[in-house]
Amino acid sequence: MSPEDHTPAVDEATAFEQLGTVAVSEHSVHSVLQTVADLTKQVMPGTIEASVSVLVADKATTMVYTGQLALDLDESQYGRGYGPCLHAASMGQTVEVEDARTEARWSDYMRNAVDRGSLSSLSLPLGSPSAMGAGLNIYARGPSAFHEDSRRIAHRFARFAGVATANVNAYQSAREQADDLQVALESRAVIDQAKGILIERYQLTADEAFKLLAQASMASNRRLRAVADQLVTTGELVLPPSRS
Repeated sequence: MSPEDHTPAVDEATAFEQLGTVAVSEHSVHSVLQTVADLTKQVMPGTIEASVSVLVADKATTMVYTGQLALDLDESQYGRGYGPCLHAASMGQTVEVEDARTEARWSDYMRNAVDRGSLSSLSLPLGSPSAMGAGLNIYARGPSAFHEDSRRIAHRFARFAGVATANVNAYQSAREQADDLQVALESRAVIDQAKGILIERYQLTADEAFKLLAQASMASNRRLRAVADQLVTTGELVLPPSRS
């Protein structure tokens, strides 16, 4: 049995069952993509390494990888500014290299791939480049390593990675917005308490009390929330000299 014919360490159904248990609220984008890359390596037939390339401000980086071969070949393309993984991530198109020894595209990169021991590869976009420039890259040692079934599996992993990444990003964004809202609500509550103290202390209207807080904020060069919190906690308010 050749290395290219070895039995996958994990079957397809088990792999996707594991992916289905990944809780968005408990994982970062990095951990989700690392899980995808690791399972891709275990499920795909043959001796392969996997990585995920991400484009940020037109600069490419390898976010996760399963072995040095994948990282080296990714970075070899970044240094040149072109190659299968960059094309997949930036153009949203699947790129398959059946035999790097005879591939006409990106000839100098192909020579490097052969020298490093990768004769075929498959790079798949993770969703639309307009939403996120990223790609799942699979590097095989032997030529013509990808067949109909392995391509189908690879596309499933790429789709899952794209959707999972979008969901994690959306969840984290929602959490940040919720945290910001909570801070805003807490600030509003403290400021309202401080206004209430000033209204009672100086017989002011609500608007006058707020203006007094604002003047104290400017006089002390501190945030309005901090001034209000000090007043609520200690009863102290630093006023401008003209109001002292």
